[in-house]
Amino acid sequence: MAVLDAFDLKGKTAIVTGGNMGLGEGFARALSEAGASVAIAARTRDRSAEVAREISDSGGNAVVVDLDVTDRGSVERMLDEVTQRLGQVDVLVNNAGVCYHRPALEVPEDEWMNVFDVNVHGLWNCAQIVGRRMVENGGGVIVNIGSISAQIVNRPQWQPAYNASKAAVHQLTKSLAAEWAPHNVRVNALAPGYVKTAMAPVDEPRFRRHWIEDAPMQRYTTPEELGPSMVYLASDASSFMTGAILVVDGGYTLW
Repeated sequence: MAVLDAFDLKGKTAIVTGGNMGLGEGFARALSEAGASVAIAARTRDRSAEVAREISDSGGNAVVVDLDVTDRGSVERMLDEVTQRLGQVDVLVNNAGVCYHRPALEVPEDEWMNVFDVNVHGLWNCAQIVGRRMVENGGGVIVNIGSISAQIVNRPQWQPAYNASKAAVHQLTKSLAAEWAPHNVRVNALAPGYVKTAMAPVDEPRFRRHWIEDAPMQRYTTPEELGPSMVYLASDASSFMTGAILVVDGGYTLW
C-alpha cells in the first residue's frame, strides 16, 4: 500500500456524534474529504441538515441522524438507521460533550451530573453499542475525543467536572482498546489543546493570556487543522495504534 493510500477512507462509513458544529463539524468534513460516508448524529436536526447539505454540495456523502447520547434507546436507533442507510459502520467518533466553567464549591449537582451524563455515560453508551456491532462484524475504529484537560488543570477558568470527565474518557479509551484489540477493533483518543470555535473565547484577553500566550507555539488551532489528525486515527494509517492518546496542543502540556 502506498503511503497516502493508507489515509483513504473510500467505502467506509463513519458516525460523528455532535457532528454538526465546532470540532464535530470539522471532523465530519475531514472524514468526508478522505472518502467516508458520514452520519452526522446530533440533537439539533436543522443544524445537522445544513452541515450535511454543505458536505453533499462539496461532493461528499452525509446523512442526518437524530441522537441523544444519554439515551441508550436513541443510540440503538441511530446505529440501526445508519446501518440501513449507509451500511456497516467502520468508524465511530465520540465527540459529543459539554463543559461548564465554575469553581468546585459552586458546582450544582445537576451540572456535575449533566457533564458526566454526556461526556462519560453518553460516550460509554455509543462505544458499547457500536463497539458490540463492530466486534460482530470483525473490526472497526473508535476515536474518542478527550482533552488536555484530562492531564492538566486549566486556568484561569475552573472546570472540575469537565476535567474529571475527560480523564475518565482517556482511561476508558485504554480499557476498551485492551479488551477489543483481539477483535480487530482499535480504540484511540484525540486530545486537543485550545481550539477556536464559536463556543471558545480564545481571543478574550483574560483567556488569551493563559490559553494562548502560555503555549510554546503561542497560538490556538482550528477544527480544520485537527481534521488530518482525525483522518489518521480513523484510517489504516494508524493500523498498529490502539489505546493511545494523541495530544495535539501546540505544546501546551509541555510546561
